[in-house]
Amino acid sequence: MKIKTKNNILPNNKKYTVWDYIRIPFKSCPICTLIIGINRIVSAFIPSVVVLITAEFIDTAIMIFNGEKSFNDIYMPIFFYMLVVIFQNLNYTIIYGFVNIRYDMAIYHNVRSELALKRGRLEYKHIEDNESWNLISRVCDDSLANIAMGMNNLFDIAELFISITSILLILMTQVWWAAVVIMIVSVPLILIAMRGGREVYDAKRQVRKHVRRADYLHNVLTKRDYIEERSLFDYSDEINNRWYEKYEIARKKILKKDIQNQIRMRISSIVALFAALGIIGVILVPTIKGGMSIGIFIALTNATFDLVDRMSWNLSYVARSFAEKQEYLKDLTKFMALSEREGALDEPEDIDNIPFESIEFKNVTFKYPGTEKNILKNFNLKMQKNRHYAFVGINGAGKTTITKLLTGMYQNYEGQIFINDRDIRQYSLKELKAIFTVVYQDFAKYQVSAEDNILLGDIKQLNKKLAGESYDTLRRGIILKEIDLDKIMDKLPFGLDTYLGKIKKTGVDLSGGEWQRLAVARALYSPAYVRILDEPTAALDPVAESNVYRMFGRISKGKTTIFITHRLGAARLADEIIVIDGGSVAESGSHEELLEKNGIYAKMFESQKSWYDVQNDIQGEFYSEPDGKLQCKFDGELQGGVE
Repeated sequence: MKIKTKNNILPNNKKYTVWDYIRIPFKSCPICTLIIGINRIVSAFIPSVVVLITAEFIDTAIMIFNGEKSFNDIYMPIFFYMLVVIFQNLNYTIIYGFVNIRYDMAIYHNVRSELALKRGRLEYKHIEDNESWNLISRVCDDSLANIAMGMNNLFDIAELFISITSILLILMTQVWWAAVVIMIVSVPLILIAMRGGREVYDAKRQVRKHVRRADYLHNVLTKRDYIEERSLFDYSDEINNRWYEKYEIARKKILKKDIQNQIRMRISSIVALFAALGIIGVILVPTIKGGMSIGIFIALTNATFDLVDRMSWNLSYVARSFAEKQEYLKDLTKFMALSEREGALDEPEDIDNIPFESIEFKNVTFKYPGTEKNILKNFNLKMQKNRHYAFVGINGAGKTTITKLLTGMYQNYEGQIFINDRDIRQYSLKELKAIFTVVYQDFAKYQVSAEDNILLGDIKQLNKKLAGESYDTLRRGIILKEIDLDKIMDKLPFGLDTYLGKIKKTGVDLSGGEWQRLAVARALYSPAYVRILDEPTAALDPVAESNVYRMFGRISKGKTTIFITHRLGAARLADEIIVIDGGSVAESGSHEELLEKNGIYAKMFESQKSWYDVQNDIQGEFYSEPDGKLQCKFDGELQGGVE
């Protein structure tokens, strides 16, 4: 399933400039952008037209009063004034009520989609790097406002320039030097505003980490996922205090810059106001002497005050916004230059095109970018197909890191990793996606239909469903039955078509255990050769955890499974247990073999043994016979093959 966008709207490795605020919208929605542009240019002449109409109306009214013109002459300026009013009303209704909505939707779809695609292509190291993630957040979180408002900002500049210039030209025909004075006064206003804009954006950049933290704490205080623990532990006041602390840090820093800018702008506007009063005093002289009509004087007086207001506030706001948008473009340039992983968005390869026999680590040493500690050190291990493995060890031993290397998230390791005696670096990501499927500890809860939650495990089947083609419902049904989800799904209001979560009014939320089983079903629906459970059951009690792993192993006949856990009830189900300590394989063997060694595993098991003695829990062990049939033992007694 591909996201359709206009091509090359946001190319990589490009230095983005203010002209991209025109290019990007024009490529997204050319007609709307053109209409908005023409409309803004036409609107820019309205103030000067109003000055001329007002002057004509007042002069005509005075001449009618003096008997110099007939009453019918007043209709022409009234007619033109009505045209202006009609244009402004239609302009608001049509342009802002329809065209701008289409424009915003086009920007939202294309820009947000391309930014999402860029995020999907990024090397995984950028996701785990705090500085890079802050950059990603700044660029992506409010892209519509920045891109759409960027174009509006340029049109604001053009509109102000035209309207101010046209009024200045009218003023220049009466008192030429008055226009020069206003232009001289405007220069420092623009410079001050642009400086303020840069400072405000820089302040926002500096407080971004505090804003992210405050947003997270806000979610803890308001999201329904946390409601039970909020009520049980009554921690709302403490979390609220922490949220307020982070919020205040960000608010005060930005407020400080805003206050500084407001003071500067107030002082500048006062200077501009005195300049306007001086100009009005000057043009009053020729009006008294009859060199300037009363209509022109009144119209220019109103226009001058309007001009000062525009230059002290509108122009200042536009200049400040322009400076902010320039800073955003710098961030966008950095973001689009972030390195990508080739093939990150490719769909998994057809499993039939990829054989699978074994995985082997040879002297693998790895540390995360920007750190000095080796997570894996001279790691050596070989795994064969159709066998069940358990990686055990304390938290931080390197268990999850192994899955990240296997799935291609990182390639900056020393040593070699082989799949079928072929270096893993020679595999494309779509091949690795076909080989591996993972259920992570923080598994996703997709708020789509229950069926789509499962079909996401095999994107090709989901695409078939979306295209209205037949897809594999038999495998889905078997999986639901095997993991005891079929009856739960049948009880949903619309069965598998029921939307999960609370995005839709008819949506239904699941319990934590049901969401967990759904995540397992998603992994089981994948045709991948290797299925990995990376501690998704860490929140369960040890007995319940063992049951989930037992269920997973039962339905994974003919597959290679890897259980990653720091608790050993599930490890007993494996053909081979790998004990990881200090980034290396410390011990390996079956449960009984490792107990006989009386080493790390034996001590860990002894310390956890009481967890599994509760209620006389029966622990099962799964292993594969040479004929590929999966056998099962309970308390050491053979129970027969699992069909």
